[in-house]
Amino acid sequence: MALFLFTRSMLEGKPIDVFNHGHHKRDFTFVTDIAEGVVRSCYRIAEPHPEWTGAQPDPATSKAPFRIYNIGNNNPVNLSRYIEVLEEALGVKAKRNLLPLQLGDVPDTHADVDDLMRDVGYKPATSVEQGIRAFVDWYRGYYKV
Repeated sequence: MALFLFTRSMLEGKPIDVFNHGHHKRDFTFVTDIAEGVVRSCYRIAEPHPEWTGAQPDPATSKAPFRIYNIGNNNPVNLSRYIEVLEEALGVKAKRNLLPLQLGDVPDTHADVDDLMRDVGYKPATSVEQGIRAFVDWYRGYYKV
């Protein structure tokens, strides 16, 4: 959502709200990488954990045949860098409204894709630079900007 909102605001000459003064680190993941991870996961039939017991349940396993995967780039990028890459792709300098960390937000996040790699053999690989360029190309074409 940030990419869409930032792009629209920047092209309209409006300021963008940058929380934590741009010091967030996020695991930005390109949509086709997420879709690929979901599709590949569908081809691996989950099985119940054979050693699971209700007497001493392990929250990371289950008796039910399901599996939950993090599908993310596993490469956190500083929000300020993310905005710089967007500025380069758009050819527009962002007007940044630097704000403190929002209540309840965390400064850094990233996906642990070890289970996805182990079970499905897949890890998203689209770089922020590639993803933002592809998004900007789509945005300009779709909105005729």
